[in-house]
Amino acid sequence: YCCAYIKKNHIRHPVVYILACRIGPFIRHYYRKLHKLGGQVYLNPDGHEWMRKKWSPAVRKYWKVSEYMMVKHSDLVICDSINIEKYIHKNYDVKDHKKLNEVKRTNPKTTYIAYGADTQPSTLPDNSPKFINWLEEKGLKPHEYYLVVGRFVPENNYETMIREFMKSKTHRDFAIITNVNQKFLDELKMKLGYKEDKRIKFLGTVYDQELLKKIRENAYGYFHGHEVGGTNPSLLEAMGSTDLNLLLDVGFNREVAEDSALYWNKEDGKLARLIDKADGISIDEK
Repeated sequence: YCCAYIKKNHIRHPVVYILACRIGPFIRHYYRKLHKLGGQVYLNPDGHEWMRKKWSPAVRKYWKVSEYMMVKHSDLVICDSINIEKYIHKNYDVKDHKKLNEVKRTNPKTTYIAYGADTQPSTLPDNSPKFINWLEEKGLKPHEYYLVVGRFVPENNYETMIREFMKSKTHRDFAIITNVNQKFLDELKMKLGYKEDKRIKFLGTVYDQELLKKIRENAYGYFHGHEVGGTNPSLLEAMGSTDLNLLLDVGFNREVAEDSALYWNKEDGKLARLIDKADGISIDEK
């Protein structure tokens, strides 16, 4: 479609910008075709799709091979994470240039472009009926809940967050705003028995952006357990509107929050102790 559009509209020096590494086995053909049209191919590789647990081993292998082919047949790789850029060079650079044609690697040209996030306060006042009614419906009180917002998938570490929250001594609630993956939800019910803990609240999705921002602003603390992506937009959004952030200690999250957050790992009891510590943090310390 892009090639046809470029020809039809006589576009000189076109750039085709591809998001994610899905079409690796087919990219060589189109890379050559676009170059004949005087164009270039830019790639944003996103995160480590081949590490996501939702994919079967065969699909994960496809993603990894596809990533290599996409990186190889791109004129520029645009990374939204410093750690993703480092990963690209670590895996696809060749130190010995004499061997460039002897190994199945390349020396990709990369650049880093940071994400941004809206830092304006919600347009809803604290006494907004929309916000107050939402709190009452969900059984929550302002500044008396921890919050997480994100896709309900294993690599976002919901199992660890829920298990550790159940071990903590906090009297506050754990508000989980997410889509429903019934299979994964049933798995966590069996493993954790979280239904017995009234603090754990699955609240569905919130698509009203001003309401969601207000919910973040009134959270006591925010959890972020994303592990395999690059710079995650939900983390930036949370940091723009929450006071206290408890983040999984991986390079992607460290490079974004640096020393402005508290960090946890998947070690047994680690996050539970951090929650208990966070419960005693003063407003000034936040």
